[in-house]
Amino acid sequence: MSDAQEQQALNTAVFERLHDAVNSGELELISKTIAEIVRPDAILHTSLPLDVSGPAAFLRVWEILLRAYPDIHVAPEDVIHAGDKLVARQVVTGTNLGEYMGHAPTGRTVTYNEIFIFRFVDGRIAEVWGVADVFAQVRQLGLVTL
Repeated sequence: MSDAQEQQALNTAVFERLHDAVNSGELELISKTIAEIVRPDAILHTSLPLDVSGPAAFLRVWEILLRAYPDIHVAPEDVIHAGDKLVARQVVTGTNLGEYMGHAPTGRTVTYNEIFIFRFVDGRIAEVWGVADVFAQVRQLGLVTL
């Protein structure tokens, strides 16, 4: 196995470990996993306004999402490797049973798409760029109409 193939396998294993944790719905497991696989100096680029950085930013996102969607599930549909990066197109589903973006729970189920680019350094997540279809979420929650 070449160095590039070994790196790809390691990055894939880290990515899968993250998904196993977030799909468990257990904040303690998510927190522990993030602490182990996200570098202390990691950067998270997302549309959510965050007042923390590093692993704390990743955990904050999951605190927000789990509060809003306790049954959230992230399903990777396409995973593409390019050097030290892994790109994932994912489908997210969940039932809105908690406050989200300042709105009371609706009880509605949402399904939306997102694309994330993960950059790895020494087998840990160093940087993430994420684009989620927030409009699809708020439309399905009934917070906006067309």
